[in-house]
Amino acid sequence: MVKRAPARRRPRKAKPGTKGFEPAECRLGQPEGSAADAAEAVEKAGGCVVGLYREPLGGHPTLLAILPIDKIEPTPFQRDLSDAHHKRLADVISKTGHFLDPVIAVVAPAGVFWTPNGRHRLEAMRRLGAKSITALVVAEREVAWQILALNTEKAHNLKERSLEVIRIYRGLVDEDGSRPESGFAFYLDQAALVTLGVCYERVTRFGGGAYHPILRRLEDFSDDPLRTALKQHEKRATMVLELEEKVAAVVKKLKDRGLMSPYLRSFVVARINPLRWIKGDAPPLEDVLKTMRERVARFNVEKIRPQDLAGAAGPPDEES
Repeated sequence: MVKRAPARRRPRKAKPGTKGFEPAECRLGQPEGSAADAAEAVEKAGGCVVGLYREPLGGHPTLLAILPIDKIEPTPFQRDLSDAHHKRLADVISKTGHFLDPVIAVVAPAGVFWTPNGRHRLEAMRRLGAKSITALVVAEREVAWQILALNTEKAHNLKERSLEVIRIYRGLVDEDGSRPESGFAFYLDQAALVTLGVCYERVTRFGGGAYHPILRRLEDFSDDPLRTALKQHEKRATMVLELEEKVAAVVKKLKDRGLMSPYLRSFVVARINPLRWIKGDAPPLEDVLKTMRERVARFNVEKIRPQDLAGAAGPPDEES
């Protein structure tokens, strides 16, 4: 029986003024504990701490620091750099003459800092030839893994989310692959994104949107060690890509017959998806993918009419 993930509930809106700290309570004197270690790392890197405070919601000690720009790097698992975006941002910063949006930074190995959500600002400042950059240095290194949950201002598309998740996952494995996968559900968002991330690593133009609903329904985080669970995701990704090859062949035949739609892949996948008819508990993902491979092998393109595509919807065939 497939274990279903519990429904997500948004926290209720709190009463005004009932959470966190008053402004005066956020003032800190000398850094202590992990904050002191972070301050020492800033000084060793050639930076300077210009402020220290308790962030007003959770009370976590946070440093306001100026870091040498060559001592800060993007985390190795975040979304790919947008060339157009960082150049446009550099133009705006240059015109205003102000850098007013500090990057978030955590202490990383080898005497550098990672920024989990400031890649474009960092590259824009580098493009302008800046020597230093303003950063909010968080003492807790695990914040670097939580970036997918924290980064809600610019929505990721499915490809970006999946690639970021698999990069986080591989980073977690490198750090300690013996920890249970289920312990990182908050960081990784969906188990399906791990499998899709492997697919996108292997095939850049993979149309994952057509398969996402199936994987999202049937995959859940396990209690297996991260290293073991990753092998299962890689195995499933191989099965998905093998199915995609057969689906792509059917899509090509439909196009050769003159049937054109931006949703051809989603149409074919929907036709061969057995979950449409299954109520209640669904079979394991591996069985569903096997059934879909068998059905796509028997797919008769001659029976598809233009009017059959009229109601087709879903993600476009190829995601940018």
